[in-house]
Amino acid sequence: MVPAVLLFLLLLRRSGERAGRLAERLETTEKSNDAQRRMLEAAARRPRDRNELAERLRDGRF
Repeated sequence: MVPAVLLFLLLLRRSGERAGRLAERLETTEKSNDAQRRMLEAAARRPRDRNELAERLRDGRF
């Protein structure tokens, strides 16, 4: 009886650790995806060439 309880507690602890690692990995992936999305959005808004950059600077839109 006692070994079964100890084994159960050990397995419970291991599954908790595994769940914690998976949650940490998910959080890291979400942060990475968010950063990549922001970079793509910024790249989509960038000036296409030097003339467009100069025009934006003159208009104060940059």
